[in-house]
Amino acid sequence: MTTQQLIEQIQTKKSFLCVGLDVDLNKIPEHLLTTSDPIFEFNKAIIDATHDLCVAYKPNTAFFEAYGIKGWISLQKTIEYINENYPEIFTIADAKRGDIGNTSSMYAKAFFEDLQFDSVTVAPYMGKDSVEPFLAFEDKHTIMLALTSNEGAFDFQTLEVNGKELYKQVIETSKNWKNSQNLMYVVGATKAEYFTEIRKIIPDSFLLVPGVGAQGGSLQEVCKYGMNDNIGLLINSSRGIIYASKGEDFADKAREEALKLQQEMEGILK
Repeated sequence: MTTQQLIEQIQTKKSFLCVGLDVDLNKIPEHLLTTSDPIFEFNKAIIDATHDLCVAYKPNTAFFEAYGIKGWISLQKTIEYINENYPEIFTIADAKRGDIGNTSSMYAKAFFEDLQFDSVTVAPYMGKDSVEPFLAFEDKHTIMLALTSNEGAFDFQTLEVNGKELYKQVIETSKNWKNSQNLMYVVGATKAEYFTEIRKIIPDSFLLVPGVGAQGGSLQEVCKYGMNDNIGLLINSSRGIIYASKGEDFADKAREEALKLQQEMEGILK
């Protein structure tokens, strides 16, 4: 998917919502546990209930890998279901991969060629030769961790290195990598005050923003400081949507929560 196609979808749906698919078998409705593939059945119901309200889905691969080969099959079925039934949706493999050379190339092939995701999240700690293999894929996007929303982010990301905070140095350096036009960046919603500084460095890039909802991030604050002329934001909500109910009405309740966010986004876009 091209960036322009993503922008057009945002304009059509009046939404820049990304729904995170972090499926924990301990949290899904009990009646699904009797099915042959509870994870996929849960995802399918959530997707069918929310696809017109969001522009992206973000399966967190850890929640699939934890169940071994069965979980990986559930992930494959989930991405195939999205691509076949809602091909306009932007898909994100939240895998946070990061390794060098051929290893990164193989990770990229796994998510871009085999599973046919539109994008994958990566960790940049090992530098350009750990990220550029992902960037080599045409019309695929690499979403690099820039400034995260967890408590431990302050251990390294905001430390000053030669007079500049490390996260700023990482973002600036990444702009010089080959095919950097395929980069997007993860910036946590709970760090809304940093968006102004980040936009000075990457005014045109898309930012994937977790932390709105269950983690307490403010959609209004993120948009105030982080939005650009093409919107430039994908706001992720996971638990706040997919676990809105543990009953048989879970998909309907998930839609209600997604609709609240979509309507708030529509108001901001006006």
